[in-house]
Amino acid sequence: MTLPALQNTSVLYRRVLSQFPQDISLAFAYGSGVFKQNGTSQGQMGKNMLDFVFAVDDPVTWHTMNLMQNRKHYSVLKFLGPRKISWIQDEHGAGVYYNTLVPVDGRIIKYGVISTDSLIDDLLHWKTLYIAGRLHKPVKILVQGENGKLRAALVGNLKSAVTASFLMLPESFSEEDLFLQIAGLSYAGDFRMVIGEDRSKVANIVKENVQHFRILYNNILQECPQVVYKPQQGKLEVDKSPEGQFVQLMALPRTLQQRITRLVDPPGKNRDVEEILLQVAQDPDCGSVVQQGISSIVKSSSITQTAKGIATAGLLKSLSYSTKKLQKMWKGWRMKTP
Repeated sequence: MTLPALQNTSVLYRRVLSQFPQDISLAFAYGSGVFKQNGTSQGQMGKNMLDFVFAVDDPVTWHTMNLMQNRKHYSVLKFLGPRKISWIQDEHGAGVYYNTLVPVDGRIIKYGVISTDSLIDDLLHWKTLYIAGRLHKPVKILVQGENGKLRAALVGNLKSAVTASFLMLPESFSEEDLFLQIAGLSYAGDFRMVIGEDRSKVANIVKENVQHFRILYNNILQECPQVVYKPQQGKLEVDKSPEGQFVQLMALPRTLQQRITRLVDPPGKNRDVEEILLQVAQDPDCGSVVQQGISSIVKSSSITQTAKGIATAGLLKSLSYSTKKLQKMWKGWRMKTP
C-alpha cells in the first residue's frame, strides 16, 4: 500500500504527525498537496492544503489527548467534550470527524479522525464509500500498525474497486480507462461535483499518476482470474459473459449488493440477493445498474458528511473552505473553455 509521493517530504509528514497523539492504527496523506495533479505546478503544490486521515482504536481517548494538545483545532464543538465529539464522529455522516484549515509547521492542513472499526467496515462493505473511496486512489501511507484485519480490508477494498469497475467497462479497455473508472467511483453521485469541485478532477488525478495507480493495482490485476492483463501494452480484456458478470456481482461489497437489489427488485417481492444478481448479470444494462448503486451510496454519505463538516469546522472555516473549492472549480472550468 505504501506509495512514493513527493520527494523530500517525509520529514514534513513526520513533523506534522508529531503534533498529534501517537495512538494511530493508520495514518495517510492524500490529495493535491501530496500527489501532483494535471495543471498544477510543483510551486502550487507547496501551497495546497495537506489532507490527512487518522484511524484510531479508541476515539474518546484520542480526542481527549488531542483536545489537550490542539484545542484550537476544534470548532465550538470542543466545549461538548471528547465523548460527545466521538459520538458525533461515529453516529453522523460517514463516521469521520474533520478539523480543517489548521496551520501546522508552516502548512495548512485538514485532518479526519475515524475509528479503526468504522474504517474496516467501510473498506469491506462500502457502507459510505467515503474513506474507502479515498483509498481507491494513491495515498501516502505514513503509519500502519500490525492490525491484520485492517491490512486485509485495505487489500479487499482495492479488489472491490477493480471488480465494480470491470462491471462498468466494456470487454476491452486500456489501463487508463480502468484507473479513470476506479478514481471516479467515490465521486459518482457526489453533489459536490455539481457545486464545489472541479468537474475534471478525476481526469486530473489519473493523468499525472498512472504509474502510482499501476503500483497500487498491479498485483491484483495479475492475480485476477476474470481478466487478461497485458501490462506491456497497457491493455485489459475482461469476461463479460453472464456467468463472468455474476461472479463479479457476487464479489461486490455487501452494501452495494443491497443497493442493487433495491433498484431491481420491486417492493414486496423479497427475492434473495443471489437470484436478483443472477438477473442483473444477464441484463445488457448491468454496468448502469452497478453505477446507480454506487451513486446512491456516495450521494447520501456526501450530503450528510458535508452537513456535519459545517458543524465540525465552524461557520467561518466552512465558508473559507467552500470559497477555495469554488475557486478551483472556476479555474478548472476556465482551463477547459476555448
